[in-house]
Amino acid sequence: MKIVTKPDPQTEIELQAAAFRRLVDHLKTRTDVQNIDLMNMAGFCRNCLSNWYLDAAGERGLDVTKDESREAVYGMPYEEWKAKYQSEASDEQKKAFEVAKPNH
Repeated sequence: MKIVTKPDPQTEIELQAAAFRRLVDHLKTRTDVQNIDLMNMAGFCRNCLSNWYLDAAGERGLDVTKDESREAVYGMPYEEWKAKYQSEASDEQKKAFEVAKPNH
C-alpha cells in the first residue's frame, strides 16, 4: 500500500510550476480555443495567465515587460498570435462575456 504524504514546501512549488508549464503548453497547442471562450467558461484566459506571470515577476523585483509575459504564455509575440489564431468574437460570445464579466 502506498502512503500518501503532503509534499514539502519546495516540492509543492515544483509541482505547481510543473502544472503551470503543462497548462501553458496545453494552451499553446489549443489555438482553436479563443480567449473569450476561456473567459466565458473558466473566468480566465491566456492574458490573465500572462498578467499573473507579470505580477509574480514584479513581486520578486524582476523587470519583466507585459510583452515578455505574454510571449511566455503564448509562445510567440501576442500580436503574432492574434493575427494567426484570434477570430472576431460572435455576438453570442460578446453577450456571454457581458454576463460573465462581473465575475472576472
